[in-house]
Amino acid sequence: MSQPLNEAVLDQLFTSARTYNAFSGEVSEETLRQLYDLLKLGPTAANTGPARLVFVKSAEAKARLAPALAPGNLDKTMSAPVTVIIGRDLDFHEKLPYLFPHADAKAWFEGPREGRDKPSLLNMSLQAGYLVMAARALGLDAGPMTGFDHDKVDEAFFAGTNIRSEILVNLGYGDPASLYPRSPRLSFDEAARIV
Repeated sequence: MSQPLNEAVLDQLFTSARTYNAFSGEVSEETLRQLYDLLKLGPTAANTGPARLVFVKSAEAKARLAPALAPGNLDKTMSAPVTVIIGRDLDFHEKLPYLFPHADAKAWFEGPREGRDKPSLLNMSLQAGYLVMAARALGLDAGPMTGFDHDKVDEAFFAGTNIRSEILVNLGYGDPASLYPRSPRLSFDEAARIV
């Protein structure tokens, strides 16, 4: 059986971890591959794994991304070592004979694409969370955001595919000077109950 993680690990993943607005450093391809190898192991319903990622690092790719960004997200994204575009495959079920071989899970999602919309969004969202946690586990800081023109990102990075962008995540080594004071969180009694 697994043991609880120590306080230092919990601190890195949750307690002291923050959403950064300025980043520095370099993030290697090896680190990005490690990050993916961690996040892909997080559970999704029927192992659907609908997230599709584009790691934007080059000046050329950043120039393609820039016109889609909300003004408040432009500078921090252009200066981040990496920005991950997290999209979702609207036809994720096509991969299920490989990903979920012990049942005919593909049949569960056949039919109009609208029937796959909610499952792909929910499971991609889980994977976005796993990406942030994997980044933190590898010593990176993250800045997830949704302030961008999805149609422009889709045209620039997913044209001709069944993938739609949903979230951007800046990665690198966060500058503490870019942090806002931590916003409050709801207490257990405000947000949860035990029945």
